Amino acid sequence: MNRRLLQLGCVVVLAGAAFTALVGFFWIRSTYNQLVTLDEGVQAAWSQVENVYQRRTDLVPNLVATVQGAADFERETLDSVIAARSRATSIQVSADDLANPQALARFQAAQGALSGALSRLMVVVERYPDLKANRNFLGLQDELAGTENRIAVERRRFNEAAQQYNTARRRFLTRMVAGFFDFGEAAYFEADEGAEEPPVVDFSR
Repeated sequence: MNRRLLQLGCVVVLAGAAFTALVGFFWIRSTYNQLVTLDEGVQAAWSQVENVYQRRTDLVPNLVATVQGAADFERETLDSVIAARSRATSIQVSADDLANPQALARFQAAQGALSGALSRLMVVVERYPDLKANRNFLGLQDELAGTENRIAVERRRFNEAAQQYNTARRRFLTRMVAGFFDFGEAAYFEADEGAEEPPVVDFSR
């Protein structure tokens, strides 16, 4: 009788262990899949950030070419825009770099330098009435203003996706899964100095 009870007890223990292992497996799988989904969301949001920055980068050569047509336009101002564009395009951030705040900061600094150079260019344009009335320039100016707005929107969406992912990976127990499968923390875009002021891209008065 005692032997049967012992065997029954072993079966119950083994069944309990198997059930616990099965529940643990499904929980780990669910947690891993959630982290993958959120991580993919961060990468998709980053792709949109890159798209809008690329759109701005593509506008610069046409903008410079149009401005160059103005007589006696300040060469130094154009050179600074060209140099800033070159630096901005030379710094790339891959999906693997999204967990590296320094890499994102370098990208942001280069893009910020281009924003500053474009703002200075537009301020100088104020001294050229003919250029301000040029249809090509006005069209490019409108596109640039729209792109700056899209950049702000996509950066905010990226930060929201990164926050969602980071919050999930820091939760109790989820941290263990994130650590075991090497889900690193996503970096954020930091507010630019003077971010409370809108970018100076629309100069018609």
